[in-house]
Amino acid sequence: MDKNYGKITRIQGQIIEVEFPEHPPNLHDLLIFKDDEQTKMEVIRSSGSDKFFCLCLTSPSKLYRGAKVINTNKPIQVPVGKDILGRVMDIFGEELDGLGKLNFAEKKPIYGTPPTYAELSTHLEILETGIKAIDFFAPLIKGGKIGLFGGAGVGKTLLLTEIIHNVIILHKGAGESVSVFAGVGERTREGQELYSTLKTQGVLPSVSLVFGPMGENPAVRFLTGFTAATIAEYFRDKLKKDVLFFIDNVFRFAQAGNELSVLMNTIPSEDGYQATLASEMASFHERLVSNQENAISTVEAIYVPNDDILDQGVQAIFPYLDSMVILSRSIYQEGHLPAIDLVASTSSNLNPEIVGELHNEVAPLAQSLLKKAVGLDRIVSLVGESELSSDDKLIYNRARKLRNYMTQSFFVAEGQTGRKGSYVPRLTTVEDVNDLLNGKYDDVPEEKLLYIGGLKALRDG
Repeated sequence: MDKNYGKITRIQGQIIEVEFPEHPPNLHDLLIFKDDEQTKMEVIRSSGSDKFFCLCLTSPSKLYRGAKVINTNKPIQVPVGKDILGRVMDIFGEELDGLGKLNFAEKKPIYGTPPTYAELSTHLEILETGIKAIDFFAPLIKGGKIGLFGGAGVGKTLLLTEIIHNVIILHKGAGESVSVFAGVGERTREGQELYSTLKTQGVLPSVSLVFGPMGENPAVRFLTGFTAATIAEYFRDKLKKDVLFFIDNVFRFAQAGNELSVLMNTIPSEDGYQATLASEMASFHERLVSNQENAISTVEAIYVPNDDILDQGVQAIFPYLDSMVILSRSIYQEGHLPAIDLVASTSSNLNPEIVGELHNEVAPLAQSLLKKAVGLDRIVSLVGESELSSDDKLIYNRARKLRNYMTQSFFVAEGQTGRKGSYVPRLTTVEDVNDLLNGKYDDVPEEKLLYIGGLKALRDG
């Protein structure tokens, strides 16, 4: 048998076992089915002395035991370069937008190495989103990572899309940054809507999109994040651009890895997830960092199964994030949008060197007020507000006004809500919250603060 040929010995869903008796392949080598070059596999790990588990990256319907496969002796490679901006592709670099074959300067393997410790850099510049609750309670810095956590239907994708709108579209002439979007295991419809929005707003030429949607097999969904990370690294290292990296949804990345682990009969950890979950998260997140010259700023949507934030697939993501935005179903049901839990959301960027003295002082005071109000809410629900002491009434009413103030109308939801979207600068939010805590709006009815934007509108009125 030729040294580049192997033989299929077992087929189990998307996992194909291939035998190479004389010349074993390397990890991540791409294999091609001899009878159909469009059927591709990737070597994922050894299953014996001369046998290897492979991920089938296309439909396995044409494969059979005893069939020959060809080792290309190289990993999956994806097109990179400025020509892929404005285009939508899959993990192989094949176009998905119907605009014809992609032009590209070169191809890069989808598996890269993170920068060394000496090459890393920390930026202390705030990346403003214009969303009050995020900029105040969980600010994002240039080169940092922010996670949007929430269960099904509480507004993760909407919030992510609004951040894309505010950071990319409203600032489209402000700098030399480019954007990469990775759609991992999400609905095709949402990808189409995002593409249409970017095209309508005229910013598609500065965005590259990689999709591995919900209907794809787990191997493709698992590798979509690595493909997008390779594109982002090229923009950072070769084209010397700052990169905004968006991914929806990181939990689907963990879930796809778990599906593949089950097919390979790997013994799971005690929480039910694959034993390699932590290393898989590390291999993805540690590539999305800043070097001495340019930054990759990451915004991640994370699905929380059964609204259980302690799920291990969710917990494995926390160590890589600077800011955590927690979305709450109960707040969503109250009609407060975005449905952000202001007490649970936090950021390691809340220090005076990054956000300034006033923001650093006011944010803990605001969260302390909201925490006190949680206990008062229970009392009011049982015996009514009239039974509270005068000091508790003041805390209770200011907390309600603060929660109402943190609601906001989104540009990307104008068609659904009928309310005009608003962008509120971070320093405006800090000053407004400071005024609220100091009692300057104690005489204003709380309903007037719902979906208001900045409090300047009240003063002017």
